[in-house]
Amino acid sequence: MTGSNEFNLNQPPEDGISSVKFSPNTSQFLLVSSWDTSVRLYDVPANSMRLNRVVLSSIEGRVAVEYLDPSPEVQKKKYAFKCHRLKENNIEQIYPVNTISFHNIHNTFATGGSDGFVNIWDPFNKKRLCQFHRYPTSIVSLAFSNDGTTLAIASSYMYEMDDMEHPEDGIFIRQVTDAETKPKST
Repeated sequence: MTGSNEFNLNQPPEDGISSVKFSPNTSQFLLVSSWDTSVRLYDVPANSMRLNRVVLSSIEGRVAVEYLDPSPEVQKKKYAFKCHRLKENNIEQIYPVNTISFHNIHNTFATGGSDGFVNIWDPFNKKRLCQFHRYPTSIVSLAFSNDGTTLAIASSYMYEMDDMEHPEDGIFIRQVTDAETKPKST
């Protein structure tokens, strides 16, 4: 504590701080970037780092789990994997991963791709927990409810094959279970 109206955040960056920014709708979260190549998300009232990893997707049908702590022992945990790929006529078709949504109860995540599938992943055991049926067209957005019991799935043609006849866009609401979203015990 440096005074009655201010305090120091715990776990500051190891090098010079390049930028700070509060989240748009609340002063609860503060994003801090540093010259040590780290980005940190702080929960200000709790005086703790909130985020320690990010999940990235690509148009090449890949997902990467990256850790924000630059220390070598933490960086050893990062990994990437292939997903949203289908074998059609003995040829592997690779589809973009368009969206990722995080389950805030179990810390798992769902991906949606241009293949029309939704997959739920266990980042701790590096396994797919489940795959839902194929939706009519590309999955463009996903959102878990705050309590983790519902997943909103937006399916919409993204003009991958130019302007052609395509299925109607849709928003699907799916009740999800712990069996579909909870990491398996090791």
